[in-house]
Amino acid sequence: MRDISTPAVTAAPRAGGLADAVFDRAAREPDKVVLGRKSGGVWRDVTAAEFRDEVMALAKGLIAQGIRFADRVAIMSRTRYEWTLFDFALWSIGAQPIPIYPTSSAEQVMWILHDADVSACLVEHEDHAMTVGSVIDRLPRMGRLWQLNADAVGQLTAAGAHIGDDVVHRHRRAVTPDSTATVIYTSGTTGRPKGCVLTHANFLFETDTMATRWEPVFHSRPGDEPSTLLFLPISHVFGRMVEVAAVRHGVKLGHQPNLAASELLPDLAVFQPTFVLAVPHVFEKIFHAARRKAEAEGRVKPFDRAVEVAVRYAEALEDRAFGAGSGPGPGLRMQHQLFDKLVYGKLRAAMGGRIRHAMSGGSAMERRLGLFFAGAGVTVYEGYGLTESTAAATANPPERTRYGTVGLPIPGTSVHIAEDGEIWLYGGNVFGGYLNEPKATHETLRDGWLATGDLGTLDEYGYLTITGRKKEILVTSSGKSVSPGPLEERVRLHPLVAQCIVVGNDRPYVAALVTLDPEAVDHWLRMRGKPRLKASELVRDKELETEIRRAVVAANTMVSKAESIRTFRILSAQFSEEQGLLTPSLKLKRKAIESAYAVEVEALYRG
Repeated sequence: MRDISTPAVTAAPRAGGLADAVFDRAAREPDKVVLGRKSGGVWRDVTAAEFRDEVMALAKGLIAQGIRFADRVAIMSRTRYEWTLFDFALWSIGAQPIPIYPTSSAEQVMWILHDADVSACLVEHEDHAMTVGSVIDRLPRMGRLWQLNADAVGQLTAAGAHIGDDVVHRHRRAVTPDSTATVIYTSGTTGRPKGCVLTHANFLFETDTMATRWEPVFHSRPGDEPSTLLFLPISHVFGRMVEVAAVRHGVKLGHQPNLAASELLPDLAVFQPTFVLAVPHVFEKIFHAARRKAEAEGRVKPFDRAVEVAVRYAEALEDRAFGAGSGPGPGLRMQHQLFDKLVYGKLRAAMGGRIRHAMSGGSAMERRLGLFFAGAGVTVYEGYGLTESTAAATANPPERTRYGTVGLPIPGTSVHIAEDGEIWLYGGNVFGGYLNEPKATHETLRDGWLATGDLGTLDEYGYLTITGRKKEILVTSSGKSVSPGPLEERVRLHPLVAQCIVVGNDRPYVAALVTLDPEAVDHWLRMRGKPRLKASELVRDKELETEIRRAVVAANTMVSKAESIRTFRILSAQFSEEQGLLTPSLKLKRKAIESAYAVEVEALYRG
């Protein structure tokens, strides 16, 4: 199969913009709780009327400070309540918020502020202010700099107190679906980041489609009030889509900026979301943490048995959904019921207790991991998309999930597999082009079709599987083409592995560099009665090397001998964004890594 389309479930909007949802909901349901806000360590509810009033007051302040229709205002912050407040205030006056990752370097900030011709910037704290300040002399258009931790909201609210509501409403009513909502810069694994121009129509199509088709996923049980805790970066299109969908469709939204378990788990316990949206790495961390805890308590064998039962149970349900089986048998159901009390229920409790559904995107999730979570009572619906497609372009449907795939085209979109295996996308969520980049736009958009640069296949049911990326294909000196992504993901499944990069371009064979997860390694050493080792000693530990070799051998079972990883090297430190080796969305910068570790790469091919 090379082509598949899914019929639309929503009509294209004829008027209005994203901010209308704030005012419409407040008019219909003023007392409905629409957000949760954490202040001083305590969560409090925010009603639709309260949020509208805050948005209105801030929008007036922005006008008072000189922000006008179509002006671009940068936001550099972690995920927090005020980001959502500023987004909707800016959209209320027809301005365009431009997200910047909070970890961006001065040069990255400089490029975005310059390329987007930004007139004002909001930062979270003094360090961010200093980063912007270090390049502000090269930005003649930049007239304002506000700081959230220095009461930017209060200052702007006070500044706009004399402006009437009608001024904001006039701006808001001038916004049309075709108006630019935001410019989101790609992470830039190769070359300089490009600004994706996304319209209000792109977000309206995307969020209305997802909310309509996947509405059952939002609930823990039928009839409850849906809620989600957003811990994805709002600077990324996935987090931005979640923010808009929640506000637009009455899902109570909370914000959590820290993914560390010590911060996230307590907030999950208090906020108790009915569903979450995350990247596969989060689910991997949850699984590995649960297994480490079981091992530390001497219960690793029952835990592993519970994993097997969960996987078999979910596979049996999947087979039934696709007409290939009758579902779990009596014996499997009994085992599943037992482990639900002993293992699965505790896992769900650690995630807040009410979560029964989750959505995953950003990178591929291993099929077995998805089956485990589904068997444990949390179905993870994997999807696929890009900044250029306003987040999800495909996703697994609630009633027929095919684990290990990224699902079907979302309603109203089409997927085409080109002759060379490249995935092309078409639909109302596809952007109109890159800012100031006509050549790149022409190369990426083909008669409205988005050429993604990703490679994939469609199975007999029309489900998409990602197989690699065109620019990342390695060609060995013998002429063998190798897609590194699947190999890397399989190696990374080992609990001790943090990252893996496969090399071999113009080399005689494929090899890999591997980094370690410090938390997992500490646990591994403790369980074996080994002393803590220096990084330089750790990478030479023979028992540890054997563990990593198992991960490599498992990955090699997926490919032919010519494509397999022949040798590997364990590194003493992880790749980091600060070193320029990862993008803000944690993708590997391959050329930068191979350059930084040139000596280690050469060593893989000696002898």
